[in-house]
Order: sequence, then structure tokens, then C-alpha cells
Amino acid sequence: QVQLVDSGGGLVQAGGSLRLSCAASGRAGVMYDMGWYRQAPGKEREFVASDNWSTTTYADSVKGRFTISRDNAKNTGYLQMNSLKPEDTAVYYCHARIGSVLSPVSWGQGTQVTVSS
Repeated sequence: QVQLVDSGGGLVQAGGSLRLSCAASGRAGVMYDMGWYRQAPGKEREFVASDNWSTTTYADSVKGRFTISRDNAKNTGYLQMNSLKPEDTAVYYCHARIGSVLSPVSWGQGTQVTVSS
């Protein structure tokens, strides 16, 4: 059974940076693909970024500010967030499939990011 642990959230001023981490454990294999979603209060969960080995994709709202990456040796994914805006405030969730495209999608528990103006 795969466990994903999100971390790295916090309170930051507008214009600041944070790096979120998504550590996978419990199943043999590396992250086949992974990504991040976020959910702000009163809003639906929305796509932020994804990485499927050959392609990285970003929501228009974060392009040029956020960078998704991974360290396969650590089986950990990251989301570097720069030039943060108050509208980036949300709970951020990572998701990943470990091993292959046939593996089930696992989700982290979420990490809170709060950007003050």
C-alpha cells in the first residue's frame, strides 16, 4: 500500500517562495507519474501541475512561477513555488502512481499554503 506524505506548506508573504515535497513509501518502484492539485476554501479542487516523465504540464495560473520536479532516488516529488500570490492560498495535495501506469493513484493528506498580502 502506497503512502504519500505532503509537506512544506506554511505562511508566506506575497512574492515569497515555498517548496512542497511529496514523499512516497510502502510500494516497490519509482513514481510513474505525479502531480499537484489544490483546493481553496469554498472552491473545487483544481489542477496545478503534473509530471509524467516526458511531459510537465502547468495550470495557466501558475506557469512561469511554479516548477514541478522529482528525485527518483528518494522517490519524492517537489513543487517549487515562487512569486506567490494571495490567490495561491489553498491546501495542496500531491498524487502519484508508483511503479507503472496500471498502478492505482494515491493521494497525499494535503499541506496548507497561506500567502498574505
